[in-house]
Amino acid sequence: MAKMTAAEAAIHVLKKEGVDVTFGLPGAAINPFYAAMRKVGGVDHVLARHVEGASHMAEGYTRTEAGNIGVCVGTSGPAGTDMITGLYSASADSIPILCVTGQAPAAKLHKEDFQAVDIQAIAEPVTKWAITVLEPAQVPRAFQKAFQLMRSSRPGPVLIDLPIDVQMSEIEFDPDTYEPLPAYKPSASRAQIEKALGMLNESEKPLLVAGGGIINADASDLLTEFAETAGIPVIPTLMGWGAIPDDHELMAGMVGLQTHHRYGNATMLESDFVMGIGNRWANRHTGDVATYTEGRQFVHVDIEPFQIGRIFGPDYGIVSDAKAALELFVEVAKEWKAAGKLKDRSAWAKECYDRKRDTAMLRKTDFKETPVKPQRVYQEMNKAFGKNTRYVSSIGLSQIAGAQFLHVYKPRHWINCGQAGPLGWTISAALGVRRADPKTDIVALSGDYDFQFMIEELAVGAQFNLPYIHVLVNNSYLGLIRQSQRGFDMDYQVQLAFENINCPEINGYGVDHVSVVEGLGCKAIRVTDPEEIAPAFEKAKQLKEEYQVPVVVEVILERITNISMSGKDLSTVNEFEALAENETDAPSSIASLR
Repeated sequence: MAKMTAAEAAIHVLKKEGVDVTFGLPGAAINPFYAAMRKVGGVDHVLARHVEGASHMAEGYTRTEAGNIGVCVGTSGPAGTDMITGLYSASADSIPILCVTGQAPAAKLHKEDFQAVDIQAIAEPVTKWAITVLEPAQVPRAFQKAFQLMRSSRPGPVLIDLPIDVQMSEIEFDPDTYEPLPAYKPSASRAQIEKALGMLNESEKPLLVAGGGIINADASDLLTEFAETAGIPVIPTLMGWGAIPDDHELMAGMVGLQTHHRYGNATMLESDFVMGIGNRWANRHTGDVATYTEGRQFVHVDIEPFQIGRIFGPDYGIVSDAKAALELFVEVAKEWKAAGKLKDRSAWAKECYDRKRDTAMLRKTDFKETPVKPQRVYQEMNKAFGKNTRYVSSIGLSQIAGAQFLHVYKPRHWINCGQAGPLGWTISAALGVRRADPKTDIVALSGDYDFQFMIEELAVGAQFNLPYIHVLVNNSYLGLIRQSQRGFDMDYQVQLAFENINCPEINGYGVDHVSVVEGLGCKAIRVTDPEEIAPAFEKAKQLKEEYQVPVVVEVILERITNISMSGKDLSTVNEFEALAENETDAPSSIASLR
């Protein structure tokens, strides 16, 4: 057996569990952990500018590739509390990240020592497990248990809090014979799959709702195979977007109050049977539950037992990992199809496909006005960025419009914090995505307020050469909140506009983002005319390759644009802008691009 500090044993466990990078900031109470990282080697580190930023970098890292687990590290006290937002975001979206914090000496935890806070109690509601480890010999086993928990059942985050004296204590540990613990994932039985498929077979207009659990389980190919075998159209949720390519003939569109396609909502309202796999029935997807469920049967497949029935009681529920369930669905569907037992769904599939191609179901994007309308930005993004692009976004009208107008063709190519939606997430997450994937094109999307929240993290991209393109749509407003304030007949404390004495040329749009971005070591381009957007994207690609830093393309928008959405149900979406009258009004729609 080898003698080493508990912190060194923790680093060995990280390496054995597949971790080769962490994101964070050192501090006095976590310095022994950093010393161990330096001594043991094999685990790289990205120095964040804010500890919340480190937690979102870890999220982006996890979300990029199947099997990844991002690790964020911080010192005691406020470092841990700063990371709570990242833990909440990860927990809400079933994303495993490991948060490691330093802590005051164990004997002083009850004595109001400097920066001593009960981070275990604070983190418990937003983690699968949170623990302050008081015995040095338990440290490697705490990390071992953490990885097992993060990977088991519904994935999620864990926090391990390490008092400084515990980190520095010597223990016996043999890293050479260490083995990760097996993860537990429930699996559907064949009888359950046959019952669910039998219910689907009795319906006339069935749909599959593909949730983020399919992407978490790395089961997107199985979903597509099942849909093709059974001939069933697919509705991905926002977190499941990319599980089936946007241009697949069975991709029927997204559904919801905000992030939806008009043809997707129309198809949902026409259906009579819905099978949800790995989804939560989130309220911005369903809207009014009575409208969503009326006249339909539901089957719900989810890895978390208590998720089934949480929003409404399905007609049948199956507790299963999405991949395990889909493997059986494919197997049984192929058998039934070969035996002539599966209904022919070609007419229903064609109806959904035709609806998707119907110009009357499209929103106009080809606006030529100045200031720029946001719809034009997404039209140009579709033209400029290819099918292999990974999009990163968080919240706001920019994200909602992005989901309505952009196209995603692969799993983990729409990387979005779906449930928590913390402002400032996008820059940090995009850096984590880039650290996980050095090669694929990455394009982030933010409104001006999301962008300003954690803008300092751009310096991380400059320091560590993490290049990506960030599209900043700037209307100098809290746009989503301003739109929701219409219901209160006010426009109050949501304007970000002011006359910038140092930058009069931006005409009252407030913050000079170009100067700030360049001051942080990155590159930036400002666009004010719709015809300048496409050349700006091409220039951004060149700058990104030449300088290997983040490149921001800021598009100055008209101050007020209301984006299509509903406050109630799928049947009452308000359209504030013109709809397409022909394909030239929506030249980058998925129908036009086929």
